[in-house]
Amino acid sequence: MPLLEVDHVVVQFGGVTAVNEACFAAEAGRVTGLIGPNGAGKTTCFNVISGLQRPTRGAVRFDGRKVTSVPVHRRSKRGMGRTFQRLEAFGSLTVRDNVRVAADIHRGLLGAVRGIGSSSRGGVDALLERVGIAAYAEERADSIPTGTARLLELARCLAGDPKLLLLDEPSSGLDETETDDFGDLLRDLAAEGRAILMVEHDMDLVMGVCDEIHVLDFGSVIASGEPQAIRADPAVQKAYLGYAPEEDDAAAGAAGAVGAVEGPAERTRTDLPVVADDTTVLPAVAAGPAGGAR
Repeated sequence: MPLLEVDHVVVQFGGVTAVNEACFAAEAGRVTGLIGPNGAGKTTCFNVISGLQRPTRGAVRFDGRKVTSVPVHRRSKRGMGRTFQRLEAFGSLTVRDNVRVAADIHRGLLGAVRGIGSSSRGGVDALLERVGIAAYAEERADSIPTGTARLLELARCLAGDPKLLLLDEPSSGLDETETDDFGDLLRDLAAEGRAILMVEHDMDLVMGVCDEIHVLDFGSVIASGEPQAIRADPAVQKAYLGYAPEEDDAAAGAAGAVGAVEGPAERTRTDLPVVADDTTVLPAVAAGPAGGAR
C-alpha cells in the first residue's frame, strides 16, 4: 500500500477548477516527481496533501488513514514534512538555531518533558552536515545564499524525522554540483524508508532521481510512470512544448508540399528552447536522463 494516496481530488475556486479529479500516490522508499507547466495545479495539490487547502471533493490518505479533514499540525505529528517554494526560515536566527527551533516545535512541550526526540547541538549539527550546510551554522538565515536557504529548509523539515517529505522546488538556487549532491541525498533519504514527493522544474534532476513521475496539466493528471515512459509520452510533450513532435513533423511535411507549389510556408512556432514554468528548459523530453532512475 502506498504511504500517500491522493484520490480523485477536486479543488475549485469559484468557477475555476484548479485541480480536477487528481489521482496519484507516493510509496515509501521511492522518490516521486510531480511536474507540469505553470498553473498546472502542483502547489495546490501540495496544499491539499499537507492540509493547507480543503479539497472540494476527493480524499487524501496517509499511512493507511484518511486525513482529508485532519489539520496541518496533526498531519505533521503523524509524519508529514513539507518545504515551501517561498523560503520560510527565521531570518534573524542562525542556521543552527533555525533547525533547533524546528526540532523543538516538533517535539512539543509534552515531548520535551518526556524526553522524546532531541534538539541537542550534536543532533542539529549532524543534520546540517547531512544536507551540506554545516559551514553556515553560525550565519544568520537571512544572509545565506538562496540555494543554502533551500537546504536549510530541508534540514528544518528533517528535524521532525518525517515519513513523507513534500519538497516544493527544492533545488532552486543550487548550482550543478550542489544539485548532483542533492540528488544523491534524496536517494539516501528514500533508501531509509521515507516517501519523497517532489515538485521540481529541473528536469535533469527529476529524470535522474525519480522512480515515478506524475504529470499535471490544467489540474488533471495526464500521465504517470517511470521517467523513460514520461519522457516519451506525447501528452507530456504537448503539455510542455505546446505540440507533440510528431504533429510538428507532420506540419513540416505539409509545409514542404505546399512550398513546392506556392513557396515556403511560415512556421507558427519557433525552434528556440522551450521554457517550462518560466525557469527551466525541458531537454529531457527529447534527450536522455542525467542519471538513471533507481
